[in-house]
Amino acid sequence: MTTHEHEEQQQQREDEHDAAARTDDQELLVGSDAAALGDRWQQIQADFVDRPREAVRDADALVRDLLDRITDGFAQERERLEGQWDGGDDVSTEDLRVALQRYRAFFGRLLTV
Repeated sequence: MTTHEHEEQQQQREDEHDAAARTDDQELLVGSDAAALGDRWQQIQADFVDRPREAVRDADALVRDLLDRITDGFAQERERLEGQWDGGDDVSTEDLRVALQRYRAFFGRLLTV
């Protein structure tokens, strides 16, 4: 292996490590979605004074919506990860190593929820 090939492999490993780290740092919700949900929660709390039953019903619906969004986001992430390595017998050991790193980061995120 030449020095250039070695440097290219090293750079590729660093890029893959950075990508795995970014997977770990991804937010569950886009900032604007989180802000809108927070605003909605504030409104539900304010509504409780005049409409307690409706406020609790709205809170339940908001929490259900949030859980659905989070569940869908995690399911999409898992599918994306699977697509990176599930290419039949043509997947290299290096590709599998990177996939395992990304699964580790994803698993860590799941444990913190």
